[in-house]
Amino acid sequence: MKKQDAIKVFENKKVRTFWDEKQEKWYFSVTDVLQILTESVDVAAYWRKLKQRLKAEGNETVTNLHGLKMVAADGKMRLTDVADTEQIFRLVQSIPSPKAEPFKVWIAKVARERIDEIEDPEIGIDRLMETYLKKGYSKEWINQRLKSIEIRKELTDEWESKGVKKGQEFAVLTDELTKAWSGFSTKQYKAFKDLKRENLRDNMTNLELVLNMLAEASTTEISKDKKPSTFNEHKIVAQKGGKVAKAARVQLENTTGKKVVTKQNAKILAAKTNKKINE
Repeated sequence: MKKQDAIKVFENKKVRTFWDEKQEKWYFSVTDVLQILTESVDVAAYWRKLKQRLKAEGNETVTNLHGLKMVAADGKMRLTDVADTEQIFRLVQSIPSPKAEPFKVWIAKVARERIDEIEDPEIGIDRLMETYLKKGYSKEWINQRLKSIEIRKELTDEWESKGVKKGQEFAVLTDELTKAWSGFSTKQYKAFKDLKRENLRDNMTNLELVLNMLAEASTTEISKDKKPSTFNEHKIVAQKGGKVAKAARVQLENTTGKKVVTKQNAKILAAKTNKKINE
């Protein structure tokens, strides 16, 4: 596992973190987060007591925490309890502190919004539009992105109907079609765009989105026609679907002399949109 040191700043205080490339997860120092939220004079003791209480309550979050070596205050690498994002939020809910209260309110709000979206999917689409606009995406790009979600759903529905399992199998097939059209696996593509946890499609240009949609739509149609029954057959279908988009990419690149797959990500795209608005 490759580790990259990073520092997250919260209220001008530092939280030590590790990026796990294999799992594509951020891990945060538990004591650093507790120090910020509780301002305890002895955060190590505070954490020991909290951990004991949570274990007694049967809290699985504490049991599943990882330990990683991080740079301590004395400059030495010391084993430190760390938690991923979900675990941190779970711990925050157990902290009786005024500073933790805004996080608890936010978590409850997000949970309510998620329930609303399950009951009425249109609410989710409206919120998604609003979120993308706030991030600085153009309306043209957002329309493409929403269409890409529809096409992706058609593909995953097709996979499910043929017995492909969500999670790892979906990820493998997505890798196959992505590599077939772009030349990159999903992980390589994200690294090329300097991404970590960010969604790859949220960091594609219009052209990249269009070709990715073509790859996924082609895979769906080929699957319906060929009716693959084994996972290896599904991989072959995904490769064929990706190659349809690759042919379009190569032809376009040969015609324009420009590469379709670029390092442009959401930050760069948003900056370009803002520049156009201000001109």
